[in-house]
Amino acid sequence: MLGPPPPALVLAAGLGTRLRPLTNVRAKPAVPVAGRPLVVRILEWLAGQGVEEVVLNLHHRPETVTRVVGHGKAAGLRVRYSWEPVILGSAGGPRQALPLLGRRFFIVNGDTLTTLSLRALSNAHARSDAAVTLAVAPHPDPARYGGVLVAEDGRVRGFAPAGNGPASHFLGLQVVEAAVFENLPAGRPAATIGGLYNGLLSPPGHGRGTPIRAHRVDAEFLDVGTPADYLAASLTVARREKRQSLPAGASSTIDPSASLERTAVWDDVVIGAGCRLEECIVADGVRLPPGTTLRRRICVRAVDAGTERGGRIVGNAVVHPLDGTTLPDR
Repeated sequence: MLGPPPPALVLAAGLGTRLRPLTNVRAKPAVPVAGRPLVVRILEWLAGQGVEEVVLNLHHRPETVTRVVGHGKAAGLRVRYSWEPVILGSAGGPRQALPLLGRRFFIVNGDTLTTLSLRALSNAHARSDAAVTLAVAPHPDPARYGGVLVAEDGRVRGFAPAGNGPASHFLGLQVVEAAVFENLPAGRPAATIGGLYNGLLSPPGHGRGTPIRAHRVDAEFLDVGTPADYLAASLTVARREKRQSLPAGASSTIDPSASLERTAVWDDVVIGAGCRLEECIVADGVRLPPGTTLRRRICVRAVDAGTERGGRIVGNAVVHPLDGTTLPDR
C-alpha cells in the first residue's frame, strides 16, 4: 500500500435494537468498553494503522457520539460527519457520504473490535479486479450469524443466512470502490448484503470479472451486538489491558461496602451501601439503593427505559435480564 491508506467510513447511524435498552441511553458506538467509548477505540485503531481521514454517519442519539469524538483530534485523525435524517442502511449510508470520501475507502462497522491489518486488506484489494473486498474469518457461530460463501480462489459466491450451513464470517470491515455506490439514488435506504452486493455477483464465466472478493484473515473479533456480547467484550478488553475489574465511569460513586463482580458502571452512577452486583450493566445516571442484589441484569433509568416491556423498578432504574430471559436474582 503506497502512500497513506484511503479514508474510512465508520457506520454509526443504526438504532442498535439488539442492544436495547442500553441504546436508549447512548448510540451503540458511544457505549463504554472497559471505560472508553467503543467509537474512540475504533478511531484510535484506525489512526494506529495510518488512516488520517474518517467519516462517521449518524442518526440515532448522534450527540452521544459527537460528544466523545469531536473532530477526531484526540484520536489522531480528522473526523467529519454524514448526517442521516432517516437511516439509509449499509449501502445508502455510503452513498450519502460519497462527497466526503475518495474513489476508494474502507467501510468499518461501528459495533465491532478487531485486530485485522488494514494494510494487508488494502493490498489484497489493490492486487485484485474486485470492486469490493470483504475481510472474512472462520465462522465462530454459523447458527447465530449469517455468512459469506467463498470459492477457493477467493471469489464471493453468495451470502448465507444464519443456520444455513458452513460459511465464512464477515468481520464488518471492507474496502470498496466508490463507483459501486454511485448509481444508487441519493437519500434512499439501501442494503449491501441482501441488496446491492447480491446484484454484483455473477456465476463464473459470465465475463463480469470478480466484483466481490474475500480476504481471509485470522484476527480477533469482538462483537457488541447484544448486552451479553457487550459485557463479554468489555471484560475481554479489560483483561487484555491487565485491569483487575471494569473501571467505573465519570462522576460515579460506589459505596466502599458494595461488592461488584464483572460489572460495567457507566457515568454518574450511585451504588449504595451493601449492594451486590454480579455480571451487571449499570447505565448513565442510575441510582441503586442500599442492599440491592442483582445478578446478570441491565439497569437503566426509568426515564430512559423507552418502550421496553417488563423489568422491575429498583431505585430510579428499570432492571431487565442481561440475557433477555428471566433469571433469579441472588
